[in-house]
Amino acid sequence: MAEPLKNLLDAGIVLEIATYLGRNATAFDRERFIALATLDLDSLELMQRSLRIRDALLQTLPEDFPAAAEILRRALPGDDAPGLNGWALLPVNQFIAARGLDDFELSLSLLRRLTPYFTAEFGIRAFIRQDQQRALVIISSWTSDNNHHVRRLASEGTRPRLPWAMRLPELIRDPRPILPILAALIDDPEDYVRRSVANSLNDIAKDHPDLVTRFVAAHVDGASPERLRLLRHACRTLLKQGHAEALANFGFGALSDIDASLTLGTPLVRLGEHLRFGLEIRNSGAAAQKVMIDYAVHHQKANGTTSPKVFKWTTVTLEPGAAFEIEKRHSIRPITTRRYYAGAHRVVVLINGQPVAGADFELAID
Repeated sequence: MAEPLKNLLDAGIVLEIATYLGRNATAFDRERFIALATLDLDSLELMQRSLRIRDALLQTLPEDFPAAAEILRRALPGDDAPGLNGWALLPVNQFIAARGLDDFELSLSLLRRLTPYFTAEFGIRAFIRQDQQRALVIISSWTSDNNHHVRRLASEGTRPRLPWAMRLPELIRDPRPILPILAALIDDPEDYVRRSVANSLNDIAKDHPDLVTRFVAAHVDGASPERLRLLRHACRTLLKQGHAEALANFGFGALSDIDASLTLGTPLVRLGEHLRFGLEIRNSGAAAQKVMIDYAVHHQKANGTTSPKVFKWTTVTLEPGAAFEIEKRHSIRPITTRRYYAGAHRVVVLINGQPVAGADFELAID
């Protein structure tokens, strides 16, 4: 079983932070920091632990932020020297966001400096909330940085709905100010950066679908395979929903003259086994059709209703009169993000976002 996330910040990490800060500041009260940071640490979850360590930093680093920032900067890894990295830098993010708001440029410069060793996406958001225009001017300049971690910070840190992080309500309401950042990174050489751009656009699509479809329409013509994958990933929620303009951007028209037949191979599935089903579709129209085939598993909930989860399947172009057959094995196994309930479930096939065939099955939990 995977180690609980909270253990990513344990007493060992506190000792590591204390060691590197103590090496770079002789006046740093190492023992007081350790005592404050480890107080009831084992009883806390991950983000609570990070805040506990942040509070210890607030009480033991100099109140003068430039002095504290210099200690933190020297504690980062150098060309040939080890330093703070990984999860140890999450509370450092939070310290900078709490103490450094009055030193805007210095704080953002320090966050840019540390992001290659642990993302600073959690730290920069407080500065965006305080002064969005000022922050975005600085962050926009990072899109041409030589370091791909810094370029990714420009897109990931400005995501309106970044998981685990402070929401950015102004960008949720109007995300247009970050579109130039995303456009500048759309052909970034690193997939790591491009996926961040796609995830930000997908966030935006949840509140402003038409804005994203217009953005995609402006960038899809002549797109390289890498850009096309980015744009498809950016529209994954809209495509699953059958959004007409999103589908049209990728050559999927309104569904017509497609006959579908679903065959269920496992009317009874036990938890840990596979749901098996097959699909046959035929184009009965007079023109070729490009179709996107997905499927949704409608899971039983505690109250007896069902909730669908959509999964990608395949894409195919059918000539007039042509048929296509495909089979699927879908694993139904215990996962941390879902609780399964025994009883009636359903699988539904979606073509261009529209349900075309379905079948019921029973899930047994021994």
